[in-house]
Amino acid sequence: MRPVIRTTTEGDTEAMLAIYTPVVNETAISFETEPPTFGEFRQRILDTSKEYPWIVCENEGELLGYAYANAYRSRPAYRWAVETSVYVDPRYRGRGVGKALYLSLLDVLTLQGYLIVYAIITAPNPASVALHRSVGFERAAVFERMGFKFGHWHDVEWWRCDLTKALPDNPSRPLSISEAMGQAGWTHALTRGLAVLGGTKNR
Repeated sequence: MRPVIRTTTEGDTEAMLAIYTPVVNETAISFETEPPTFGEFRQRILDTSKEYPWIVCENEGELLGYAYANAYRSRPAYRWAVETSVYVDPRYRGRGVGKALYLSLLDVLTLQGYLIVYAIITAPNPASVALHRSVGFERAAVFERMGFKFGHWHDVEWWRCDLTKALPDNPSRPLSISEAMGQAGWTHALTRGLAVLGGTKNR
């Protein structure tokens, strides 16, 4: 069976949280210090998924990774900018899953009418840097010693990807997810990343 990329359902919550929890407990990739509970994680998805995409990559019923976007800032003038994250099950890292999710996520955001995408990377993280560069991000800023976790101060890098060659003078309101699903290009955008996926079975 070929992998699929699709929007998140409530039934994905447990598997997504299982991927995210070790990131919180074992790394400085996330600046959370305690993993969210199932209920908290579920509520995060419910609170944002009407306006911003949450997508998963799945193969033969197994969740390989997930990606999502949320508001960059809450004030109205920021509405065309989003912040993104992607997390991949450790067993499937290095197989194109992260890139596949990102390509689909960026296409969906473009379809919605978002214009600027930011990603935050705790440095050093060469794998994340390589992934973001591969899908069009460029380093925008470095904030030194911005977060303290596991007894160390960590630098944070902000990476930016413009979804249009030139920012419009009068941008249209971004579409909600339900509005985007009604667009002719929805399926193509959501599945764009599948082209980069090769074998994903656990070896």
